[in-house]
This record gives sequence, C-alpha cells and structure tokens, in this order.
Amino acid sequence: MMTGMKNEEQLAHIRHTLAHLTAAAVLAFWPETKNTIGPAIDNGFYYDFEFPAGVTIGDKELGKIEQKMRELLKGWESFSHKEVTETEAEEHFKDNPYKLELIKEIVSKNEKITLYTSGAFTDLCRGGHVENPKKDIDSKAFKLDRVAGAYWRGDEKNKMLTRIYGLAFQTKEELEAYEAQLEEAKKRDHKKIGKEMGLFVFSPLVGPGLPLWTPKGTIIRDLLDKYIWELRSAKGYQKVTIPHLTKKDLYETSGHWQKYADDLFKIETREGKTYVVKPMNCPHHTQIFDSEPRSYRDMPQRYAETTMVYRDEQSGELSGLSRVLSITQDDAHVFCRENQIEQEVFSIWDIIDQFYGTFGFKDIKVRFSRHDPEHFEKYLGTKETWEKSEGALVKLMKTRGVEWTDGKGEAAFYGPKLDFIAKDAIGRILQVATIQLDFNMPKNFGLSYTNEEGKKDDVVMIHAAIMGSIERFMATLIEHTAGSFPLWLSPVQIKVIPIRENYNEFAKEVSDQLKAIGMRVDFDNSDEGLGKKVRAAKVEKIPYWLVIGDKEVEAEMVTLESRDHGQLGHISLPELIAKVSEEIKEKK
Repeated sequence: MMTGMKNEEQLAHIRHTLAHLTAAAVLAFWPETKNTIGPAIDNGFYYDFEFPAGVTIGDKELGKIEQKMRELLKGWESFSHKEVTETEAEEHFKDNPYKLELIKEIVSKNEKITLYTSGAFTDLCRGGHVENPKKDIDSKAFKLDRVAGAYWRGDEKNKMLTRIYGLAFQTKEELEAYEAQLEEAKKRDHKKIGKEMGLFVFSPLVGPGLPLWTPKGTIIRDLLDKYIWELRSAKGYQKVTIPHLTKKDLYETSGHWQKYADDLFKIETREGKTYVVKPMNCPHHTQIFDSEPRSYRDMPQRYAETTMVYRDEQSGELSGLSRVLSITQDDAHVFCRENQIEQEVFSIWDIIDQFYGTFGFKDIKVRFSRHDPEHFEKYLGTKETWEKSEGALVKLMKTRGVEWTDGKGEAAFYGPKLDFIAKDAIGRILQVATIQLDFNMPKNFGLSYTNEEGKKDDVVMIHAAIMGSIERFMATLIEHTAGSFPLWLSPVQIKVIPIRENYNEFAKEVSDQLKAIGMRVDFDNSDEGLGKKVRAAKVEKIPYWLVIGDKEVEAEMVTLESRDHGQLGHISLPELIAKVSEEIKEKK
C-alpha cells in the first residue's frame, strides 16, 4: 500500500505557498522585479527573479525579505483562484515577459490558465497551496537559505536570473534538526574527505566532472565492483562487454535519440557518419540478445557489465562525484518471459537488500515511479502497455509485502521502476538502487523468443543497477561512513608502527607476513615519534594499527589498536590474522 501521501502533500503545499510568499515579499521591496517561477523542492522551495539593474541580493537582503514574509503571512488567511482567458492573463502580466512566455505555453497545451491570490499578491499558478497560510504555516518553521544564479528554464542560452532558496518544514523542531544535519553534512562532505584521504582528484586540464581515481580510490572501486559481481554471479548473471561508441542509429531505434539528443556526446567521422559516446548500455545489450535465435529454453538471459557511460551535463550541475560526465554503471539487463518477471525482480531485490545491508543502510523504502497519465506524450509505447507493466510491479510489491510511496511522473520514459530509498548515517534521504520493468524497448528492437508452441513471443526487459553508479555510490558511502570504511574495503587496512628504529626489523617481518596473506599494509618506518605516527593513522582513518616496542619484540606479539574501539591490547600474529581474516570474510 502507498503510505505517507497526506503528510507529504501537505508539506509540499506549505513549501509552494512559501514560494509565493517569497515573491510577494520581494515585490514589496522592489516592485520592478520580474518574478518567474517558484516550486516546492525536497527541503523547501525556491523562486527565480530578474531584479532591477543595480539590485544585488545578499545576506542582508535575505534577512529583510524573510522578515517581510513573516509580516505578510499574518494577513494571508486564504487562497482564491480564478480561471482567466489568455487575453486577461496577458493583460495582468503585460510587463513580465517570463509570465507571458508561460501563458503561451499553457495555451499551446490547451490547459486552463489560473491565477491564485492571497493577500495582495496574485500569481500564475496551477495550484497546490495550503488553504489558510496564516493558520497552516508555522512562522518559525521556515527560513531563507541562500542565493544562487539560475538560467531561465535551465537553458544557458537564456538570461541568468537570481534564485532565492528557502528551507521549510512543518515544525520549528524539524527545521532545527535539518539545519543540524546540514552542519554534520559539511563535515562529511565527500569532496573534502576524498581529497584528504587521497581517493580521487580533478584536473583542470582533464575537465570538470571527470574524476581521476588514485591507487587508493581504485582499490575501493574494484572491491565494490567485485562484491556486486559475487552477488550477481550467484544469481546466474553472465558478464558481457560492449564498446564505448555506437552509430546514432542504435539510439534512434531505442528512442533515446529523440528524447536525449542534446545530452549526448557526438562524434563526426571523416566519412560524415555520426557516432555517439554511449550514455547508457541497454540498447547495446539488446543487440547481444538479438544476435542469435532464442527459445523458451534460453530464457532468461542475464547480462551484467560495469562500464563507463558519458552524458553532456551542464557545467553548473556538476558536483564532486555526485554529478559527473563520466558515470561508471554497475549495469545489468535481464531478458525474460512475462511469467519470469517475479522471480527475476525478486532476485535483484535480494541483491539490493544484501548489498545495502552490508553498509548499514537499514529500513530501505520503495518508491513506485510510474508515468504521468496527464503527459503521456513523454513516454514510449501505448497506454495498455504501461497499464500492464505498472500493474505487474504493483502485484510484485504486494507479494513482497512492502509499503511504498507514489512516484507519479518519476518513471523512465520506456517503463516504470522501483526506486529504493535509504537513509544515511545522518538521516538524509537518498535514492540508491533501481529496478526498471521495460516492455517497450524490446518491441522497438523487435526482440522475441520461440515459445513451447513454436510461436514468437515478446521479450520483457528488466534494467537493474545496484549502486547506480560507482561515483555516486562512493559519494554516498564516504559521507555515510565519514571516510571510516569497513576493514574489507579500506585502501590501507593495517598500519605497522615501530616505536623506534631498532624495532624496524621485527615490524618489517610482521608487515611482510600480513602482506603475504593479502592484507593491505602500510609499514611506517619514518623518523617521526610514536604520537605523530598514531595521529597520522587516525587522520587516514586506517581501521587498525600495530604498535611494536620492547615488550612486543620480546614476546613476539603486537599491540593492537582500533580506529573504532580504541586499544585492544597484546595479540599474537596468528591470532591477529585469524581476527582480521574473519572480519574481512564477514564484511564487518
């Protein structure tokens, strides 16, 4: 069943109302300002403005606007709406080219034009507000947060506007908790920690959005990929490999070209042919399936591959590892019969539960991301096909016995999906894995198999990404753990620290024995004192370090200290090896 809808909807209405209130406050101070659009977003709202020449919005101005919002709120006791003609709307907004553009767009879609009013402020809007802002909004549960630049309609060819962001919740306590979360998030920022730990770098010569992975970062990437493959291999997946280029014909057939042509990196050959640097892998994988005739005995076919894809994102949207141009997908596609959907989806679901459980992501929720029936032109296929695929996912969720939230309009253009939503260590909501059910792309490529009666049947395609992308998952994991990776995943697992130079020989023997069993060991034989060496181990977030001095050499033991549990005392090398080997095996 769907849960939490009423509360989420009310919060969205509060945030949307506050966007209107922001515009009203801005216009109270700068009447010549042109207000554009102001939606609700995950943690609050924003509104985009074109301010008059010479007006700059900084912290001081934000404070004034916020104070005016609270004053105006006292008089906002209702929202009224009025349906108007195109002429009436154009007359009302005759001095605002942005609103006039929106009006033309609404008319072209044969939609109603509605104006919403509260207090003395009227805006062009589809609705979605609280009924009584004064009563329904806690004046202490919102604040203006920051100012940023934003191109009109997100197009860098358009004018740069001023975007005012606000935070908004239902109570003051929720707002304060979110602000505390933001402060903790700054300490855990993966860009900061990744640089400190030497995991990845960016180069201005290579370009933004193109991370370069150091030896330490590459160890983690490879271990994550290996773990995913172990889980998939146990479920009968086979590895495949595809090129990084394709003729554009592949994406014209799949439907991606028509929808995403502007987001693709294109290459013109000397012969005048257009090739594309692949932005996704699924169309390539259809061609492996279609390379030979398939019968019901061959079904399902499960292909998996970890490979980079490339998307031409706007430079202003790039952010550390969270939004990049080169995306390493742990991608898999299942080609199956309709009666195999349940077993294949549940198999992927089991992998997701195990993988994220390993990292302490508990109580993962599901969002049912379905199409928006009011804008069917955005999607491939027929309404009947979408009803069938969405109905299949609803049935699976009921069988699995899970609750879910509704994600209307969040489907991929070719099919609905189950998005898995987790909370990290500081309580942030994150989308992690996804399972997508696709009846449309196989039809576009004419994929089929021969059934038991010798007739051709349609193929169903399931898209499955566990990490989604290694880059984004690494950003999530760094911030979730604050860089304190579990032993099995740490680039350096143990640091061996002799107290003085005359203990180096025994310390080197210990280090070599640990390396011989595959441990990643750093032997610190520098001239620094013990205190500095230990501090360095803590800064590097190494799970264990071994201190070796007189007593240790004499007893042929080591003193074991833990990043997470402090000093653990004397331990023999065989005992140490048994301990860490078990911890690595169990992925603790």
